[in-house]
Amino acid sequence: MISQTTKVVNPSGLHARPASVFVKCAMSFESKVTARNVSTDSGAKDAKSILAVMGLGMKKGHEIEICADGADEQEAVSALVQLVESGCGE
Repeated sequence: MISQTTKVVNPSGLHARPASVFVKCAMSFESKVTARNVSTDSGAKDAKSILAVMGLGMKKGHEIEICADGADEQEAVSALVQLVESGCGE
């Protein structure tokens, strides 16, 4: 299992559209992937669930921890961190 922390850069945070991009990316990996809002001290949630990701309330500047456990864990965490740091296409 590996994890990495990054910051949300989207001005509006991870609202519906960027959250759906995040979930779609997470779903492309075999590993179990979770996300946790470090800034609000939330528990880890399933990163492959749009409702779980939106429920984390990730706003601009919030630190989030992305964890993955499985065969492609390194690729999953790297891709999701890069996606968040790029603004999820916004």
